[in-house]
Amino acid sequence: MTVPATADPPRCPWCGTDPLYIAYHDREWGVPLHDDRRLFELLILEGAQAGLSWITVLRKREAYRRAFAGFDPQAVAGLDAARQAELLQDPGIVRNRLKVAAAVGNARAFLAVQAEFGSFDGYLWRYAGDGPRVNHWRAPGEVPAVSPEAEALSRDLKARGFKFVGPTIMYAFMQAAGLVDDHLLGCWKRGG
Repeated sequence: MTVPATADPPRCPWCGTDPLYIAYHDREWGVPLHDDRRLFELLILEGAQAGLSWITVLRKREAYRRAFAGFDPQAVAGLDAARQAELLQDPGIVRNRLKVAAAVGNARAFLAVQAEFGSFDGYLWRYAGDGPRVNHWRAPGEVPAVSPEAEALSRDLKARGFKFVGPTIMYAFMQAAGLVDDHLLGCWKRGG
């Protein structure tokens, strides 16, 4: 069994013993999310994670919230070049010019999706079919890095002008937003 029998309660092993990671696992990861602002937050943070560990970005989340106006997509879409240059000096976030510019561009694309579909939530959950996919993985090595749904979502987002939305990033996003439940068998958070 890959979920330690001594864990209290038993959890997916990836969250280890870090209290921040455990709280994220227990309260957020895999829980179906339908709030557009929180979906925008996850989208920006998942893009910021590219090439980094999730715990690195998770530790920077509060600084991101301050830097990106509480993840208000309207406010982020309005960040001009001068403000973006200021953000590149903020040690609390990932100081990558392409990722900061992508956050602004993604905010604009996010607003366009909201205008077209009524909400980003309404657009996104079309990729979940009848609801969250509950997988039945026994070991971390069984969990895929991508899925056909993540590949389709990635393709469509890229066509709409989003950046840092490759299939692997989108699969992680889908896991985080609860479109996919990849909690291992034996984890207390696992769905039906």
